[in-house]
Amino acid sequence: MDRTTPLRWRWLPVEGSWRYHLLLAVAGMFVLGPLAGVTAAYMNFSLGFFVGGQVLAGLLGSAVTAGYGAAGRHGANYIQTAAASVASMSGLGVLLQAMAWMGLPQPPAWQMVLYLTCVGMFGVGVGMLYTPVLVDRMRLTFPSGLAVANILRALTDPDLLRRSVKQLGGGAAVGLASGLATSRLPLLGAIELSASTFGAGLVIGARIGIPAVVGGLIGVALKPHFVGIGWLQPGDPPRKIMFLIALGTIMGAALIDLGLIFARALPRARREAAAREPTPAVEDWKRVNIVRLVLWVLFWAIATVVSGHLLLGQPVFYLAVAVALVFLFALVNGISVGISDSNPISSAFVVTVIILAALGLRDPGVGLMAGAVLLVATSVACDMQQDRSTGWRLGTPRVLQFRYQVLGILMGATMAVVFARLFMAAYPVLLQDQTVMKADQQPAEWASAMTYKLVGVLRGLTDEMPYQRTAIAIGVAAGAVIEVLRKRLRPRSFWLDAIVLPSPYALSFGGFVNLPTSLWLGAGGVAGSLLDARNSRRKDVPPDMGIASLFGGGLIAGDALAAVGIGVASLLAALV
Repeated sequence: MDRTTPLRWRWLPVEGSWRYHLLLAVAGMFVLGPLAGVTAAYMNFSLGFFVGGQVLAGLLGSAVTAGYGAAGRHGANYIQTAAASVASMSGLGVLLQAMAWMGLPQPPAWQMVLYLTCVGMFGVGVGMLYTPVLVDRMRLTFPSGLAVANILRALTDPDLLRRSVKQLGGGAAVGLASGLATSRLPLLGAIELSASTFGAGLVIGARIGIPAVVGGLIGVALKPHFVGIGWLQPGDPPRKIMFLIALGTIMGAALIDLGLIFARALPRARREAAAREPTPAVEDWKRVNIVRLVLWVLFWAIATVVSGHLLLGQPVFYLAVAVALVFLFALVNGISVGISDSNPISSAFVVTVIILAALGLRDPGVGLMAGAVLLVATSVACDMQQDRSTGWRLGTPRVLQFRYQVLGILMGATMAVVFARLFMAAYPVLLQDQTVMKADQQPAEWASAMTYKLVGVLRGLTDEMPYQRTAIAIGVAAGAVIEVLRKRLRPRSFWLDAIVLPSPYALSFGGFVNLPTSLWLGAGGVAGSLLDARNSRRKDVPPDMGIASLFGGGLIAGDALAAVGIGVASLLAALV
């Protein structure tokens, strides 16, 4: 950092000083991190996926560092790195919900925090280990990383910053009001209004939201057939079988995408090796001590196995296999995130459970804890690579960014347990196992799609049902065929791309949730695309900072804060 850079606001600490980093760490860990964390936790409980906290944290972080002028982009990047790590970890608190659904005893909070910390630290190291390959050599796009980099560059404009914060704050106010109103007005509850689901649709757009509706409608249409062949009982929701087909669909599409990536990457690597071009000097901001990094990875890999065995009573063998698989999926999923912004951690979990079952695993509880290593470490590793892609575009020092990521993991591991316990105490419906519920018993506002996937797959270890493997195989074939056709035809029209031949990744979401959730997501997607189309005509607004994504992010945050506020008030009222 250049300490001679003049400050726009003289009261701010000098760049690079300990007070400067204290300011950034406090903002990232204790202010924006918990805000992004509660939003991610709420989305995963209510929907089953969460929008990454990078954009939200990058925008608000820029408000903190605006006084440094153009140089403030690095400080804002540090803030968003820490805050996004808190969000990534907080969203995976659904592991505790999965334990509740399966009737497993909840370990003491400190043990779970320590275990998640070890796994998260391991994931940070693996992510940094793969950064030179995925970011520097392959130069993958990492769409969210690109969006954040553009935002941090653009927000050196004070007028644009004020306008963006206003749009985000407006969305948060509407989301908060909607969340409070839904809890009091039966009409809104009857139509299953969800500001966060609609807001997520605003962020992702119609080309992803509409396929989710198509996927939900396919499940409803096929339900009579599934009942007829015995895969469903008459009162079961379609997603009880559709989630397996949807998982397979993601896996099939990923196989095609990754096959093409490796087919193109290997010849290029051979050509570069044959050319024997001299290795360019590494810029100072890219320098990383490889020996220390390898030691970091080894230490936290061992700590993950030891803590899982001694604290949670899990077998060393299965934990060690899970740790080894992280090296594979951090690379595979990292490529997926770099290309499509999609991290198929559910597929990584499913494949891990299948591998462990082939090695003799029959205990769902062990499968959950071993699979948690893949969920957490792969999510964190890919988040690390995405943040490094932002840093690569801005020239942000990697060692410092690594340290901020570590701070985020420390806070996020704690917040994951805190938010999970808070939501489950405030909303007891989250403790009910939806995988055994009938369609009319499914909670309207809490789809918990990720928990549904985890528990549904793990139950296959004890409730052997051959048709489940058939359903996954059908999904793999469908996903592969659709992806091959999309690669061949390259659909450009909206109707072909979103309805006739939609992305398998987007289509699969409709199989994980109930139809009303897909409908609200699709409605938000249509509204978001219309707003973006109007926004594209404005020359003074960067494409990554449209009103749809900012207002949608605000809706999610506001709805999450409303849910937390209502839950805390209910708990206090019960205590009094």
